[in-house]
Amino acid sequence: MPKIIFALLFLAAPLAQATTDSASEADRQFVQLHTQEWAFRIKEFPHLAANAGVNNYADQLMHVSGEHQLRRYHYWQNTLKQLKNINCKQLTRENCINYRIFRRQLINFSNNYETRAYLFPFNSDWAWYIGWARLADGRFNKAEDYRNYLAKLEKLPAVNREYLDLLEIALKEGMTQPQAVLSGRDEAISKQIVDTPEDSVFYKPFMAERPVFFTDEEWQALQQRAKKQVVDSVVPVYTELLKFMQEKYYPAARQELAATTLPGGEAFYRAKIYKYATVDMSPKEIHQLGLSEVKRIRADMDAVIKETRFEGSFAEFLQFLRSDEQFYASSARELLAEASYWAKKIDGKLPEYFSQLPRQPYGITPVPAAIAPFFTTGRYVGGAYADGKAGFYWVNTYNLKQRPLYTLPALTLHEAVPGHHLQAALASELKEQPAFRRSDYISAYGEGWALYTEKLGVEMGIYETPYQEFGRLTYEMWRACRLVIDTGIHAFGWTRQQAIDYLAGNTALALHNVKTEVDRYISWPGQALSYKLGEYTIWQLRHKAEASLTDQFNLRDFHDFILGLGSVPLDVLKDEFEFWLKQQQN
Repeated sequence: MPKIIFALLFLAAPLAQATTDSASEADRQFVQLHTQEWAFRIKEFPHLAANAGVNNYADQLMHVSGEHQLRRYHYWQNTLKQLKNINCKQLTRENCINYRIFRRQLINFSNNYETRAYLFPFNSDWAWYIGWARLADGRFNKAEDYRNYLAKLEKLPAVNREYLDLLEIALKEGMTQPQAVLSGRDEAISKQIVDTPEDSVFYKPFMAERPVFFTDEEWQALQQRAKKQVVDSVVPVYTELLKFMQEKYYPAARQELAATTLPGGEAFYRAKIYKYATVDMSPKEIHQLGLSEVKRIRADMDAVIKETRFEGSFAEFLQFLRSDEQFYASSARELLAEASYWAKKIDGKLPEYFSQLPRQPYGITPVPAAIAPFFTTGRYVGGAYADGKAGFYWVNTYNLKQRPLYTLPALTLHEAVPGHHLQAALASELKEQPAFRRSDYISAYGEGWALYTEKLGVEMGIYETPYQEFGRLTYEMWRACRLVIDTGIHAFGWTRQQAIDYLAGNTALALHNVKTEVDRYISWPGQALSYKLGEYTIWQLRHKAEASLTDQFNLRDFHDFILGLGSVPLDVLKDEFEFWLKQQQN
């Protein structure tokens, strides 16, 4: 197996502008290289092309076979070699940022192959077959949209076979998800095995009234074709998949939890830290930071409990929050209405804290029923304004007694505004940035920003009761615990129950959420580290700016600077902050 690339992105400090002649030639070479790679990338990943507004591949599905994985790997390795011949010091300042981000992307693509991470096409949160079930939620504004959709359904059996072949290899090589997180995961598969086409979510686009651009005959013919695809492609695919998972994959899945117990596991986990956290920290350093943050946040939680005048221990207070009916909605509509209240309250505060606001709106909708039992409490699903798609703030309405209302303000700040929706929608409008950069989502930046906004909500006057403030602290504690638990599981031998006990004992998260979250960390190594590490970095930068600029510090300017970068690794964020700070001082 080739040695994994872990070269740190260089440039510890921002570079000066290069000379015009050398910059123009180096810039030309760099632009040509990343433009060629982007054309390759969107052809390989049709969903990426669609999100970028490119419709050339709208009738295609992504291929995942070993041959495709190897071909892509060779292409990205060759691109990396060409990139090494371009000196970042000779690029314009903005292109040097682009260079660093592009290089990191290529390294992550290469690491994905070298560590065999592509043998994990699903985790406890998401899977290719869940994504396929959402194809029907796409845009259907013209005749070609319907025909492209049906063309994709025709390709499901062949591509699903590629996934099953990968999982066969994963079983042979011991590169499976742990058996401990697989219970009940087949529910999202079995829901797609229906008796009649009309009962399938895949038939949903054809349940509506006839679009004006079809004649009656054309529409009826398409409906018949769609029914045939559901019967001949969709149901057999999910039936075959369910049998494979239940009879082969689940019984033979590995017993160990830690990523480091996989073949090449140490390198695998380091690659995940590099990808998601974008920090040069060891698992031990991350674990220790988590422990110190847990201790700090616990002191704040104790202060809030004192404010409520609750008489009892910390554990008794958590039990009170988990069991008292005043903290829970009685219907899904009530929960969604409560989330909508917080969203609109926050919307009205945004101009005080941000100079730039996006054009793209967002909506609030439940987590799809097929995945809700094992899904996190909320999620932001991005849209595409140019393609006529709003963003959506998903709220999990499954098992209402496990969805406390006192955490909704923090959840809404994080998932909607000024968290994920505001950041993602503004990033999509940064047209001066190359497409590979606008389309990137760097978890440490995006999740760090969203967590930062939860605490920003205190300054914005969002939280109305001590219980809601405790809910915010619970969410911050939750992310601090992730540093401890993710490294604990994947580097230090923690058990699933040990992780559950630690999260349940330090937060007021509902116990259902505690278990689904721990399973997420087990099956998705490294991603959980990004939240707290990113937020911790942003607060460090803000405190430094406040101390340096004193009464000249402008919070809107600081926020506009952070969001104006788009999604960037934390090392780039730190370097650009130093440059911005000098500009502010001058």
